[in-house]
Amino acid sequence: MLSGLLAGFSALAVAELVSVTVRPEASPVTAVGGAVVDRTPAGVKDFAIRTFGSQDKLVLQLGILALLVLFALALGLLTLRRRRTGAAGVLVFGLAGALSAAERPDAGPLDAVPSAVGALAGAAVLYVLAGRLARRGPSPAGEITAPDGGDASRGAATRSAAPASFDRRGFTLAAGAVAAGSAGAALAGRGLNSSRRAEAAASRATVELPAPASRAAPVPRGADLGIDGVEPFTTPNKDFYRVDTALTVPRVDVGTWRLRIHGRGVSRPLTLDFGALLERKLIERRITLTCVSNQVGGSYAGNAVWLGVPLAGLLREAGVRPPSRGGPADQLVARSVDGMTLGSPVETVMDGRDAMLAVGMNGEPLPFTHGFPVRMVVPGLYGYVSACKWLRDLELTTFDDYDVYWVKRDWARDAPVKTQSRIDTPRPLASLKPGTVRVAGVAWAQHRGVERVEVRVDDGPWRMARLAEEDNRDTWRQWVWEWPAASGSHRLQVRATDKDGETQTAERAGTVPDGATGRHSVVVDVT
Repeated sequence: MLSGLLAGFSALAVAELVSVTVRPEASPVTAVGGAVVDRTPAGVKDFAIRTFGSQDKLVLQLGILALLVLFALALGLLTLRRRRTGAAGVLVFGLAGALSAAERPDAGPLDAVPSAVGALAGAAVLYVLAGRLARRGPSPAGEITAPDGGDASRGAATRSAAPASFDRRGFTLAAGAVAAGSAGAALAGRGLNSSRRAEAAASRATVELPAPASRAAPVPRGADLGIDGVEPFTTPNKDFYRVDTALTVPRVDVGTWRLRIHGRGVSRPLTLDFGALLERKLIERRITLTCVSNQVGGSYAGNAVWLGVPLAGLLREAGVRPPSRGGPADQLVARSVDGMTLGSPVETVMDGRDAMLAVGMNGEPLPFTHGFPVRMVVPGLYGYVSACKWLRDLELTTFDDYDVYWVKRDWARDAPVKTQSRIDTPRPLASLKPGTVRVAGVAWAQHRGVERVEVRVDDGPWRMARLAEEDNRDTWRQWVWEWPAASGSHRLQVRATDKDGETQTAERAGTVPDGATGRHSVVVDVT
């Protein structure tokens, strides 16, 4: 079993070291994890996000490692009797890793190499260690025994050979050498890959964002009610939600980044580097983003100040016309450096809203976790059809001609953000004192705006909440209602109405295929 574990460790360590010559995303755990994510049903993904939140990727990687450990233990036992078969098992597992790496959407021509080389190293280690475990024959000295347990001097004595033993010293030396060599390879691989990430971080540190040609209007004084327990009007970068499929956050060197705009209806294809993008007129806007995986009352919504290049202007420069003006393309496919594809309606991104290619977030270059160096931001659409991070390519096509990543997995291609509201305080199962209690939270209906928010207690009448000042129709609004709380257990429920007159439905639906519906409620105890 120890031999199997050491073989597995050496395979991963060598693969990690070899991935330095290819790219960090080609390492086996990342490649297999990505393949698992790609093949996981939408409902299971939704469960993982709901259950583990931002730790879902860590849980997946730990699960893969746990399966690797079990597989390695089994191979170690198998090799004791079938030496070649056990070593071949390592090769088979390496082949699975190589195929996973080669089939990733962003795979390069050499992505299968780390898994293949690592598997060869692991198979060799297991074969050698199994050889050290082979029995070496009887001991030179046997023991004398008498039949039926009698005295050997009085009966026919027999000499039985001592059990055969394996080369304990040789095995210990070989296992120690493998462990030390594998640890060295792993540390070297990690260190070299870290230095590459450090180079990308250094390139981000050199970015100086220019002043916007069009600044966001000042935040209205009453936009943030300052109520304890309610999320602040502007979400800090460190608290902004992250939902994506990247097991390893891409670290793009800004000096090598390029964006290509091409496809149907593009009469003047564009290729831009980061410097050329920053030379254009930038806009600054406050926009609330929401993930389609957000449950009713969930936290996958956040409001930030975005700085970027207007997307519609870039498309017009490339000769693109929306379908309403005779353009042949109705879908804008955005591709990420990690292979992700998202599809946005061309009509929507060119209808006058502040869709942009964002380069800044809350006054600084985009964090790596949020798409540095460039990402898309489109107000009013769920992120899975608009908010492509680590952007590298924009292709004009049609919805009939091409299905993007999530549409292939049964999510809807049209995904406007649904009107939603959330109670931030009091928390579920809170113990409160009788008297006036502030019930407060946030509501959003991006690109339509929130008209009103209402709260009710148990099944009583709906009461109008006080809305914070509106910043713009693309941001959320805080709200508060002063509740005269009486003793007992109570259920508080909230609903919002947008400026199109649509009131948040009470019908409960899950996030698949186009976002959750229902009304958020909390149960509290007043004593």
